[in-house]
Amino acid sequence: MKYRNEADSMGTVRVPQGAYYGSQTQRAKENFPISGLQFSLPFIHTLAQIKFHAAQVNLELMLLDPNIANAVIRASHEIREGKFDDQFVVDVFQTGSGTSTHMNLNEVVAGRANEILTGKRGGRSPVHPNDHVNLGQSSNDIFPSAIHVCGAVLIRTGLIPSLKELHASLTRKATEFASVQKIGRTHLQDALPISLGQEFSGYARQVELAIRRIKQSLESLFELPLGGTAVGNGVNTHPEFAGQVIAGIADETGLPFVEAKNHFEAQGAQDASVETSGALKSAAVGFIKIANDIRWLASGPRCGLGEITIPPLQPGSSMMPGKVNPVICEAVIQASMQIMGNDATIAIAGQGGHFELNTCLPVIAYNLLQSITLLTGTARAFSQKCIDGIAANRKACLSGIDKSLALATLLVPHIGYDRSAALAKKAYESGKTIREIAVDEKILPKALLNRLFSWDLPD
Repeated sequence: MKYRNEADSMGTVRVPQGAYYGSQTQRAKENFPISGLQFSLPFIHTLAQIKFHAAQVNLELMLLDPNIANAVIRASHEIREGKFDDQFVVDVFQTGSGTSTHMNLNEVVAGRANEILTGKRGGRSPVHPNDHVNLGQSSNDIFPSAIHVCGAVLIRTGLIPSLKELHASLTRKATEFASVQKIGRTHLQDALPISLGQEFSGYARQVELAIRRIKQSLESLFELPLGGTAVGNGVNTHPEFAGQVIAGIADETGLPFVEAKNHFEAQGAQDASVETSGALKSAAVGFIKIANDIRWLASGPRCGLGEITIPPLQPGSSMMPGKVNPVICEAVIQASMQIMGNDATIAIAGQGGHFELNTCLPVIAYNLLQSITLLTGTARAFSQKCIDGIAANRKACLSGIDKSLALATLLVPHIGYDRSAALAKKAYESGKTIREIAVDEKILPKALLNRLFSWDLPD
């Protein structure tokens, strides 16, 4: 690897030849080789989006030379297009304000802008990463603003549509299975009959409510800390800067971003991210319930419940021929567990707001955006690869109804709880059904019993 020397006030560091970034990025890269994890490209592109609009506003406010501003605007746009994705090299685990990644971005923008103006890549002149690219900004307001913008965009454009797709799939199955009678279960024990459609309608409602909770959390993300600079009081920024930059972002994304009502809250705490993560966790918990139920309902195919069949996607065993596993359900469960773990991390990181700054911003950003992406992909795979292909096994569903001892409940209004319980015990000990015992002992007129136990049983 060839290097060029770049000196600054902290000494000389070695920067790879041909890199757009400079000494601050290189130093962060060398000092934080902790995990090998890096921020997702949507987050990097969001940082560049903010720089794009910031340079435009600084140009309009006549705070930047037009040549410098236009070079910064062009460089930021190119980063958003993905032309310099390989230049973002800093580990997720770094300084708690995200300054290392923020300066990586500032230096790449400056380095490319200098190339545009002079033909020479990198450096700090004529475009300086701090004086020009970062004009009117601080890591402390830019980084949490990028979390909010990126998170809100990913939720609105990816997550909500995928959840709606899953909701539609479950709703279709609820309608399709409306006439399929089966036994209900509580405590994993036989209970009263329901329809398979009713069961699926419950799953659809879970997803519908998850969508509502996540949409509600967006309201908090729409407030951006931009304009607070280092400690929330807006030092070194033009009073019109934040409002105009945020208006540009709102116009581009179609989302109602506004300046934070209180910058000290917006930078000293990260409650909006904690709230959003909680809504994602709630959805993940629901996904686990739904996926586990479907796994149980499809168990078998001959020695389990077998009330539904799910699409066979791949061989289920390297040893047992013909075995097919509920692979999508299990993938959904594992992804949901990861989201729940991310939420725990975000909740702990949310406590990292000491005085005027939360110093756990990178781990909040990484985990929150990963959760949004995971939930998006999980919902889509669940609907397309599993739910849409589910079929009901009507015979298996009906066969369990008449055998259920819980049918004694239907007799309670006529003979009371105690007599019904005794009847259920007798049925269990004799191996007969509730209907058979009731008929044998002439508990009620046969016509009434037929109406009470009017299930369409298989031949």
